[in-house]
Order: sequence, then C-alpha cells, then structure tokens
Amino acid sequence: MTISQNLGFPRIGERRELKKATEAYWKGDLDYAGLEATGAELRRANWAKQQAAGIDLIPSNDFSFYDQVLGLSCLIGNVPERFGWNGGDMNIDVAFDMARGTDTAIACEMTKWFDTNYHYIVPEFTRDTAFALVGTKIFDEFEEAKAQGIITKPVIVGPGTYLTLGKVTDGSDLNKFDLADELIKVYVQIAERLAAQGAEWLQIDEPIFSLDLDDVQREVIRKAYDALAGVRGIKIMVANYFGALADNRELFTSLPVAALHIDGVRAREEIEAVATRLSDDKQLSVGIVDGRNIWKTDLTRAIDTLQPVLGELGSERLIVAPSCSLLHCPVTLRSERKLDDEFLNWLAFAEEKLDEIVFLARAMDNDLDKEMLAANGAAMADRANSARIHDSAVKSRVSGVSEADYKRFSAYPERATKQQAKLDLPAFPTTTIGSFPQTAEVRKQRAAHKRGDLTDAQYDAFLKKQIAEAVQMQEAMGFDMLVHGEFERNDMVEYFGEKLAGYAFTKFGWVQSYGSRYVKPPIIFGDVSRPEPMTVKWSQYAQSLTDKPMKGMLTGPVTMVQWAFVRDDQPRSETVKQVALAIRDEVCDLEAAGLAAIQVDEAAFREGLPLRRSDWAEYLDWASASFRLTAGGVADDTQVHTHMCYSEFNDIIEAIAAMDADCISIETSRSQMELLDAFVKFQYPNEIGPGVYDIHSPRVPAKAEMIALLEKATEVLPPERIWVNPDCGLKTRGWAEVRPALEHMVDAARELRAKAA
Repeated sequence: MTISQNLGFPRIGERRELKKATEAYWKGDLDYAGLEATGAELRRANWAKQQAAGIDLIPSNDFSFYDQVLGLSCLIGNVPERFGWNGGDMNIDVAFDMARGTDTAIACEMTKWFDTNYHYIVPEFTRDTAFALVGTKIFDEFEEAKAQGIITKPVIVGPGTYLTLGKVTDGSDLNKFDLADELIKVYVQIAERLAAQGAEWLQIDEPIFSLDLDDVQREVIRKAYDALAGVRGIKIMVANYFGALADNRELFTSLPVAALHIDGVRAREEIEAVATRLSDDKQLSVGIVDGRNIWKTDLTRAIDTLQPVLGELGSERLIVAPSCSLLHCPVTLRSERKLDDEFLNWLAFAEEKLDEIVFLARAMDNDLDKEMLAANGAAMADRANSARIHDSAVKSRVSGVSEADYKRFSAYPERATKQQAKLDLPAFPTTTIGSFPQTAEVRKQRAAHKRGDLTDAQYDAFLKKQIAEAVQMQEAMGFDMLVHGEFERNDMVEYFGEKLAGYAFTKFGWVQSYGSRYVKPPIIFGDVSRPEPMTVKWSQYAQSLTDKPMKGMLTGPVTMVQWAFVRDDQPRSETVKQVALAIRDEVCDLEAAGLAAIQVDEAAFREGLPLRRSDWAEYLDWASASFRLTAGGVADDTQVHTHMCYSEFNDIIEAIAAMDADCISIETSRSQMELLDAFVKFQYPNEIGPGVYDIHSPRVPAKAEMIALLEKATEVLPPERIWVNPDCGLKTRGWAEVRPALEHMVDAARELRAKAA
C-alpha cells in the first residue's frame, strides 16, 4: 500500500500554549517541570492528531522550545565557550542562553531558515569545536511516543545542512567542512541508538540540495550517507525541500539510503525525472501538499501528478507527503469563525493538510473518497471564479505604471543636501526602528477596543497618551529623529493588511517566527488596493507634539507579501507591484501631512531571494523596483529610510543600492559589525544605520559596548553617513530593558560627536 507521511507538525499549540509557557518560564513564573509538562502535552496531542488522521509515518523530534537547529547544536555539544557550559548536563537553559544571551554573553546570531519567515540560531565553529553526543532529547521523545503506542520517525537536520548553515567565529582560516568527519561519527551514533530503541525510520533533512553546492559540500554529503548506510536496523530517509534538485539530482538519487523526499510543489516539473532515476531498493516521498501555504490542494491535479510516479514505482515504493514540515502553517481551521464559509472552503491548515495527504495516499491504492474529491473540485472552481478576487481598477493602474514612477526626482547627493538643510541633524543622528514596547496594558486596551468594550474615543485617548509619553521620553533622552511608537499596531504586516483591500485575516492562524515570537500572517486572496489612509492620523498627531522631525513608519511591499500567505493564482511579482502602489499612496499622504522622513521597512527583502543564484536577477530586479515605486512620488527633501533584518548582504548589495533609499538600517550588533563588510567593499553611497543594540536579547548593552561598535563602523564608513539606532523594532521588549539601553545608545552617539568635534 502507498504510505502517507508527515515531515513535521506545528509545535506551538492551538492557543499558543508553547509561547505562554516559555515566556512564563523566562519570567520565573513557571518552573522547569511546568514548562516540560506543557511540551509533553503538546507533543502527545500532535502525535494523536496525526495518528487519528491516518498518517503512517509520524515525526518526532520536530518539537522544540526554540528551534530545531539550536536543538541539534545542543544534542551534539556545540556550545560556544562564552556560555560557560562545562560539558555536563545539557539542559534547556543552555539553549535559551545561546538564543537570548546572558548578562555576560552575547547571543548567537539568528537568521532566516532558507527563504521562509522562520528563524534559526546559527551554529558557531572554531578551531576548538568538538562534537559529542551529549543530549538526549531525540531519544527521549521517541520513547514518549512509543509509550503512547506510536512508533515515530525521528527527524533531525542533516550534517551537510548543519555545516553549511554555520559560521566560523574565531577569525581563523578554519574550513568548517573540515569538521565533517567528527560530526558524521556523531550522526552514526544517533542512528545506532535510535535503531536500538526500535525506531524503524530516521528522517534527515538536507534542504541544501535546493542550493548551489560546491564540490566540498557534495563530498561531505557522500561521506555522511556512506557512513550512515552502515547502520543496521533503521531506514534512512533524506528529505530535500523548498526547491528543485536541478544539478544536484544525480548525487541525491545516488545516496545509499532507503528513501528520498522531494518537494513536489515547488519542483513539480522534476518529480517524474527523479522517479525514473531511483534504484529498485529506494522509496520516493513526493511532497505534493503545500507545507508553506494555506490554500487547499487541488486534489484532482495532485492525483494526475502522482499517477505516473505510481506507474513507475508501484504503490509499495511511493510515499505521499507535504512538501516540507507543516511548521510553517497554522494548526487548524476548526476554531476559525471570523471568516465566511466561502472563504474557509478555500483553505487548509496543518490538520486539514493531514487529511489531504491521507486522501491522496489512499487514492493511489484505488480507495478514492469521491465525495471529498467532488467537494474539493467545487472549492477550486469557486475560488477561481469568485468576484471578490479580481479588481479591474487595480489591474488597470498596474498596467499604467511608467518608468518615471520608479524614480526620485534627483540623485542621492542632491537629495542629501536638501534633506540636511531641512532636517538640520547633528553628526551620528539617533533614531529607533519604529516600535516601542507593546506592554500588557497596550495589548489589553487594544483587545478591549476590538471586543467593543472600549469606544473609539476612549481608545483614541489611550493611544494619544501612549504616543505623547513616547515623544516626551525621546525628547528627554535627546533623540534626533523621533517615532510615534506604533502603539496602535498589532503587527507590522497584519496592521496594514487589515486596512488594504484583497487581504483577509484569521483569529488563530499563528505560526512561529522564532522562539516565543509568533506571527499571524494575513492572507492575500485578491487584488490589493488602499481604500483610505492607514497611518497618517497617528503620525501627524505625533509630529504635532514636537519640533523635532518625526519619522512615518510603513512596511514595504516585498515584506507585506513575503510575510503573508499569498495567492497562488498569479506571479508573486504582480502581487508585490499592487501592494507597492498602495504603499506609495500612503507615502505621499504622509509627506503631505508634514512628515519629513518616512521609513519603508523591507525586512524580508533577502528572504524572498530564490535559493538558486541563476534565479536571482529576475527577483532582485522587480523587488528593488517595487521599493522605488513606493518612494518615487515624494520630493527630494523628504528623507526615505528602509530597514532590513538579519540579512547577508554581500551577494545582493548592488540590488540594495538600486533601491535608492536615503538611509538603510541593518542588524550588526550580534555580528559585531561584520555585516558592514558588504557595504564597505561595494562603497555603498547612501546613509547607513548599523544597529548597535540587539533587541532580540533581554540584556542591556553598556554604553562602552555601543561605542566600540560605532568606532568599528567609523573605521570603514564615512562618519557623516552613519546613523545610530537599534537592530530592529522594540515591541517585544520591556520598558525596564529599553529605557536604559536607549539612554546608553544616545550617550554613545554624543560621545562620538564629542570625539569627532
């Protein structure tokens, strides 16, 4: 019979139980036993759901209190020396210290998991790095499930991917892939121990097969799976996802393993080619259900895609699966009552995707649920033909965009002169990225207003008070460019999406971004437009409270699309252009309202980059153009900022320069200004705000630490083009941390000014 499998399930819980427990543990309101009890209950429920749906191969070790790459680092004892781990008990606090930092140790870098909005903690390697099997989590969770009557398929990130995603941090000339031999030995130990426990399968995720691999990476992969092939009593499945194998196909299909998994959503065109290359002793898992989006699978089309594979391999060698882990989807539609029945009928979250996987596996064995197939076909037709998707006015406006719409009136040097005359900023001007802490009181008042327990007038009065206090605080501290604090906003994407046509919203559609940071991505289902101004009211009010320049805060078109569940019936570039025009209208209205500076955040700019370099040019062309389209309508003396989170800029710096923002702020504190290298080598011509305050950690950096970072920046950048700011927005932090950190930051800028005078 055809096997059904899942690669991973959302770990957060239907009501974000994981977030609540983790944050309570960090605050000291919950002990370790309570935290682990929450984790155990979430794992139990997730395994039970998959078993009830009929999934044959159910994953374990897909659960994590932070992220799976960090979990692997702890499993194999790869803990940086600064965290003081002595090789003893590998407890959860070690992982949390690495992710969040301590009073004395800067947290490990965090960046995006391939081209998703999920983050991982970057492994660090030095000449002293040694690997050893010190953790027990993967084994403990297998035993947990076994006690529940379920023999799971443990999941782990593969050695090729782990080494590729890590970085050498000791300044040596170490080739990180030289660590492969010792790392592979640990993987063999893991497989052997799981086999002894009775595990039948081990899923090893190697999404780097969707990247451009060099000969060194290929050799590491060969050595790893040759070694693992010697482990008896357990079957290895290597899983690739997020893209096509392309030139890695021969290596992938030749691996001496029991099964291979491919992404049949993003690389549908190569499914048959992979199937025909497999030796008779291999099974093929086809990821035909989209693990990264929330639209129902077109089951008829999926059956048509799988039938040739079934003919080639037979049912005993075919496995039906999601394209990747369902981690990237919300948990379930069962609790969604906010959306109408027509719209709900277009969607499938993680639980509903389990049903689709099982349906398709059974269909391959001629056990066809005709009623489900007919209902699915009706939903597909209804969505395709729905009038709510298409807006002729939006399409007409997009088609009328001219080349002039993509350009500022003058080049940056002329604009900079006009902006300085208008803004009169000192050297090393200080600002923040936009948001201030979203306290419990802010969230409480927003929820009360949303429920109707607070009138519009009462809520406006509350927000005015918050904004006034924020403005007063910034003035007292000595900030040069102020922000209003974004107290009215729930999320940098959700807030805007709620005010745009073509977007829809769930009530419980949360997904994990990193650690306890969850987002509720909006759904872009139709043509996008802006019915009315979105931010002008509060930005204009904030500006009225001060003579200093106030910065308007917007989210850019690429990020608005990248951090949403996007319609799949037209090219993403077309949707981005629609959003860019909507944001352009807001930019122009903010300028007309008296805002001298406007920030259009493109935090997800690099995240949207295709995994294959050969596909980059097309993406970078329309992505940078979309930013220029948002800013192309304002006067030269209006200063346009952008912000980018956790991006490796070296290989896309020309495209970033092509965005032509007057100032870009970036993350540089965790990397100790390392990310500036790209801007220096390229001789980036505009202004830069290298972040000196890591907002993803609760620690308060000292003024001396910030000065040291800024002095590093002045060694490579012209001082007159350096801004002083945090790494990112401050909404997730508390005021007890934020106030002293910002005071230190402003004092650091003053000290640099004094030295430069």
